[in-house]
Amino acid sequence: MPETTFLQGLVFALGLIVGSFLNVCIFRIPQGQSIVWPHSYCPSCRASLRWYHNIPVASFLFLRGRCSFCGQSISYRYPVVEMITGLLFLLVFHRFGLQWASLVYCLFVSILITVSFIDLDHQIIPDVISLPGIVIGFLLSFLLPWLPWLESLLGILVGGSVLYAVAMAYKLLSNVDGMGGGDIKLLAMIGAFLGWKAVFPVIFISSAVGCLVGIPLMLAKGSNSRLAIPFGPFLAMGALVYLLYGGILMRWYVDSFF
Repeated sequence: MPETTFLQGLVFALGLIVGSFLNVCIFRIPQGQSIVWPHSYCPSCRASLRWYHNIPVASFLFLRGRCSFCGQSISYRYPVVEMITGLLFLLVFHRFGLQWASLVYCLFVSILITVSFIDLDHQIIPDVISLPGIVIGFLLSFLLPWLPWLESLLGILVGGSVLYAVAMAYKLLSNVDGMGGGDIKLLAMIGAFLGWKAVFPVIFISSAVGCLVGIPLMLAKGSNSRLAIPFGPFLAMGALVYLLYGGILMRWYVDSFF
């Protein structure tokens, strides 16, 4: 038990540190900036931050959410991303334990967090993340005994083609682009990491959550206004639910309806 608790603490701490780096990616990638240089700086006054300003969560609390140089407020987004990453790393470790899968899926989680917050901010999913993610997901399938490389490859093809078909059908019917290419590539990447069997459950979960969130927002905004809701975060949520609880959900589905 003490050893398990110690490992869980290490995994959570690693997640916090990775989350701090993801904040850099979320801020810089849409602007075309390097994620390694220059060192972390305040977005308001551009002052370079000291190492003790970058301690995940703790620095934000110690500084009371303000830059120590210019006093400008620091977004709560930073500790939120760090905490989400730490908690998801912990859930992945709890699900897969000490094996290669934990490293693979912690990387997967990190990618999903990054694209979700970028999509929320800018309504884009950068190709510089999703396209390498497809290749990486396929290559890492060789480390997972339960995910044959062929299933990963089929996941890429099925994931990409399903949303592409939906987007084309919507455009033909309405003459309006209803889904961006970023979502299509994101689902192809999800298929690479989880296999083709995950594609349709992920679409179902993400669509269900999207409806629960989108319909109230549309009603609140009014029927005459157009509301653009990024779908990437919902796809990421669907992928996370399937990754962590897919087996439980599938067993419940089979036991309940068959």
